[in-house]
Amino acid sequence: MRAKQERIIKTIITAVMVILGLICIYPFVFMLSSSFKPSGDVLSTPLQIIPSNFTLMNFETLFTNEFYDFFQWFGNTVVMTGLTLVLKFFIITITAYGFAKIQFPGRDAIFLVLLAGLMIPSDIMIMPRYIIFKNLGILNTMWSLILPAAVDVYFVFLLRQAFVAVPDALSEAARIDGCSHFTIYRRIILPLCMPQVSTMLLFSFVWSWNDYMGPYLYISDINKQMISVGIKLFASGLAQDYGAQMAGATIVLIPVIVAFFLCQKYFVEGITAGAVKG
Repeated sequence: MRAKQERIIKTIITAVMVILGLICIYPFVFMLSSSFKPSGDVLSTPLQIIPSNFTLMNFETLFTNEFYDFFQWFGNTVVMTGLTLVLKFFIITITAYGFAKIQFPGRDAIFLVLLAGLMIPSDIMIMPRYIIFKNLGILNTMWSLILPAAVDVYFVFLLRQAFVAVPDALSEAARIDGCSHFTIYRRIILPLCMPQVSTMLLFSFVWSWNDYMGPYLYISDINKQMISVGIKLFASGLAQDYGAQMAGATIVLIPVIVAFFLCQKYFVEGITAGAVKG
């Protein structure tokens, strides 16, 4: 009797989880389906998963539209995201190594001040950043998006904790052999903490690639705009082309999916690192 009750409970839980999963995945399925529908059918038949009037016109519109340059937006986003990841990798990892493995006066106090910055709501920084970018002359350039994203205190904290977990005996043995701090950082610390570093890069890629608020606030030139804001233009004004917007969103999602599958192994290791001891 008890075994039967447990099977019933498990069946109910499984059914509830399946329903919740379908609800969560429906927006993605709706986007993918709508990208192959005529624009007029996107909202008129939202529950129709398989388009009755299958078309590739939405994808053609993205690349042939005379008013908007989808290629330019895509290229801008690729360059911006790539530069962000390169700068962020060096800035965050070197900073985290300094706080984890180098003894210098005031190290812990400075680190606490950095951590206190995490308590400041990001929305409060919008206006100060706008004024600073304007004074620096980088407003309406991709550097106004790259520089704030490249300095991330949260990931400094995350990687510092990972670097601290690496035994100091390895660093001391390397120093005895004549290795510099940079050599220890490059050949010992980074390889041992690659899961955490890969997790940082994956999250940073998704955040930069999908960032909407930054480009919307700091970039005004349509030719310098990022793809996240550019796609919105296909569904604004009097002519609302929802089919082209869904097609653009589908194309934008492809690099994110590819990046996740390429980094999936390191991503899982980074999330579960430290969960099991002994």
